[in-house]
Amino acid sequence: MSRSELREKAMTILYQYDLMITNKVKCNIDDLIKDNLTIDNDFVRGLVYGVITYKDELDNIANSKMVNWDISRIEKLGASILRMALYELKYTDTPHVVVINEAVELAKKYSDESVRKIINAILDKYIKE
Repeated sequence: MSRSELREKAMTILYQYDLMITNKVKCNIDDLIKDNLTIDNDFVRGLVYGVITYKDELDNIANSKMVNWDISRIEKLGASILRMALYELKYTDTPHVVVINEAVELAKKYSDESVRKIINAILDKYIKE
């Protein structure tokens, strides 16, 4: 699988996890990973566990870049994309341009234009500071 496809898998897992937590459904993150991957992948596992571990910090970063808005108002799939991109920017060596492009492409595919614009603007502000 390409890195783009792996990011899409991680996004799906994070989205499912967020839905389950929100609805107070007991879930095991390792089971979600197994259900979404035919072969275990360290890149996906690292993204998923990283976003879950640093979720509050990532939400604070996102919220600090928005005016009169916060991440809880973004639909869950868009929020998962944004958190994943912020995690990659902050905690990995992936080039900024790659992270932003991948996040915007996922948002184009799975979210509406307003969410794509929000994601792009937040990531742009983050890397410029």
